[in-house]
Amino acid sequence: MHAQPSRNDGTAPPDAADTLAPDSARAPNTEHGLPTPQRYWAMLVIALALTLAVLDSAIANVALPTIARNLRASAAGSIWIVNAYQLAITISLLPLASLGDRIGYRRIYLAGLILFTLASFGCALSTSLATLAIARVVQGFGAAGVMSVNTALVRMIYPPTQLGRGVAINAMVVAISSAVGPTVASGVLAVAPWPWLFAINVPIGIAAIAGGFKALPMNRGHESPYDVLSALMNALVFGLLIFAVDGLGHGERLGYVAAEMIGAVVIGYFFVRRQLSRPAPLLPIDLLRIPIFALSIGTSVCSFCAQMLAFVSLPFLLQDALGFSQVDTGLLMTPWPAIIIIAAPIAGVLSDKVSSGWLGGVGLAAMTVGLLLLATLGAHPDAWQIAWRMALCGAGFGIFQSPNNRTMLSSAPRERSGGASGMLGTARLTGQTLGAALVALIFGVAPQNGPVIALYVAAGFSAVAAVVSTMRVVQRVEPRPASGSRSG
Repeated sequence: MHAQPSRNDGTAPPDAADTLAPDSARAPNTEHGLPTPQRYWAMLVIALALTLAVLDSAIANVALPTIARNLRASAAGSIWIVNAYQLAITISLLPLASLGDRIGYRRIYLAGLILFTLASFGCALSTSLATLAIARVVQGFGAAGVMSVNTALVRMIYPPTQLGRGVAINAMVVAISSAVGPTVASGVLAVAPWPWLFAINVPIGIAAIAGGFKALPMNRGHESPYDVLSALMNALVFGLLIFAVDGLGHGERLGYVAAEMIGAVVIGYFFVRRQLSRPAPLLPIDLLRIPIFALSIGTSVCSFCAQMLAFVSLPFLLQDALGFSQVDTGLLMTPWPAIIIIAAPIAGVLSDKVSSGWLGGVGLAAMTVGLLLLATLGAHPDAWQIAWRMALCGAGFGIFQSPNNRTMLSSAPRERSGGASGMLGTARLTGQTLGAALVALIFGVAPQNGPVIALYVAAGFSAVAAVVSTMRVVQRVEPRPASGSRSG
């Protein structure tokens, strides 16, 4: 006897009774992905929200001088327009990912998107640096809701055999958003005042919210209680680390920096000890016991550290040492993210068939060579000599990123996809924070040759990442089924 199919099979809008039911009672089986065309609509929502979250970081950097002048704020004070956003994202990524494992990724994603859209409206209405910074904190928490479970939702949208394609779309969206961020900011500021940089998020956010309620899949969360104390400890650890790195880069007294670092280490020690006793820890210690997951995290941290070292130091090399203008510098650095847009989808398709260990090793080796070639540029290189080296770095990074992210997701149990997604974002932010701190340290110790030294250090981190990536070749990369399901 065959059971009658449910009226809400995940492809039609739920009725009122379904809407009121808990996610665990009405979530469709997404182990094999969503059917088309719902899959395409869901990925469109993912792309729109991710674009907003990434774009808002890039456009704020470009607009800082304009906003500071308009709000009569100091240059140092205006930095908090950027720092407030990044701080909120960093301290809330893992807590929100853990909450997504419990109450459903769709709920966290849509709540974050709604909060981000409302905060964007608040940013546009801000009339002082204080109100804008507060609105940016709220906006950062919303962006964290989007980023924390973004790839967990992609795992539900695509079947395991096509997961690499979905992850590649994510990588491509991030690359495009990062590349066009300065251009979008410049274009908006050319025709409108700075509040419109945030106001344009509102209609796009509303469209993504409406599409999300219709197309995004639901998952069955687990019933374990939420660990509020761990969430607070997580915020303190990452918050103190960010303040220490920021202080190191802005010449804060070493005593204050040391105190912040020591505080982060001490709290971090007790934080990790607490996670070891948890069945579904906020900091996914359980996932780090999976060798291929831990190696993928190590690869990600080292590679993003290398990328940040290069991105921060290259403008100084191009402008101060080689004499290029600010506009020329922007154009010369464009091939890096532009090539990622091409390489990421190709690597994503390949990652469904070829070991991510080999793909990551080859890609990061190419990035290492590109960084070394940039560090050894002559005194008078032409634009082409710089551009193809940038393109080589971008191609290498693009070949590594999608397969690495796919492996992180597929090596984790399906019911821990939120924890894996949160760690993916945390690894990226950790690498970027470490890279920024190292640039500040290098420039402080060797200001004359700082950019070149930073590029050599970046090449070293990229080479380490390539070695760690190839260590995964001997590990099994089979997707793990959800608890209680049969592995087919």
